[in-house]
Amino acid sequence: MKLVDTVETQIAILGECMLELTRSDSHGLPGVLPMNLSYGGDTLNVAVYIARLGGIVEYVTALGDDLMSDWLVEQWRAEEVGCRLVARTPNSTPGLYLINTDDFGERSFLYWRDSSPARRLLSDESEAQALFEKLRDIPVLFMSGITLAIYDESSRRRLFSLLADYRQRGGKVVFDGNFRPKLWDSVGATRDAYIEMYKLTDIALPTFEDEQQVFGDLDEAAVVDRLQSYGVREIVVKLGAEGCLTVEGTQRTLVHAAKVGVVDTTSAGDSFNAGYLSARLAGQDPITAAQAGHQLASTVIQYKGAIIPRDAMPKVW
Repeated sequence: MKLVDTVETQIAILGECMLELTRSDSHGLPGVLPMNLSYGGDTLNVAVYIARLGGIVEYVTALGDDLMSDWLVEQWRAEEVGCRLVARTPNSTPGLYLINTDDFGERSFLYWRDSSPARRLLSDESEAQALFEKLRDIPVLFMSGITLAIYDESSRRRLFSLLADYRQRGGKVVFDGNFRPKLWDSVGATRDAYIEMYKLTDIALPTFEDEQQVFGDLDEAAVVDRLQSYGVREIVVKLGAEGCLTVEGTQRTLVHAAKVGVVDTTSAGDSFNAGYLSARLAGQDPITAAQAGHQLASTVIQYKGAIIPRDAMPKVW
């Protein structure tokens, strides 16, 4: 099933990007911890990788009016990510996070994002309506569990209403239930929001571990059954090193991932999403798209940080 039938395919990606700090391998002065500055955020990572794979992407977020926000927009435009739907908020600065990676390539995060302008993107009803009027002609809209988590309850309710209208007009909604417990008041609050979101979702790209934490699913089949009960038609359950389970209708296929040496798992799921969606937007079937997602993700986890060098990008189909 091809998602859209036009050459001018576009996908809008709604979320938050922050400044990213990682520890540098170089030796600094005594008492100084050297850091590398970049940028990242699950949805922005997806946007960059889709753009690199030839997709036409608009990133939908809010930044401040400071020099670092200017720098972020310059970086995104250099990656050919569209920025015409990036709001600029006066007297604000972008959020910041630090990645710590252990000896096994697993990462943990420290965040400074409470004042991020992206959190307030949908807080004003008239501005939110105006934004979605600009989205109405973009055929696919992607967001994640982190996108939901950064909004307050009233903004989430507004988002759900706008998504329902967007779908009625023919738009397709893609959701990755990327779960970050520290961003939510409780698992119950997450569960309620995710149920609402999945009922508005055409393509779901969940990770099994996240769904298990939120819903207590025993296995990937239980995830699929539950999502289908909400009306989701196309599902890919990411299973980490084991691969993924693709589901379209009654067809369920386990697509294996390549075994590679892991340096850093940052953006593994995001890059899979990008590879999968890029292939689907190009008219590939779900299994071929899953293979493309695995190929990109297996490359990304061999590098440090969320965004790998451009010359390291693989050809995924």
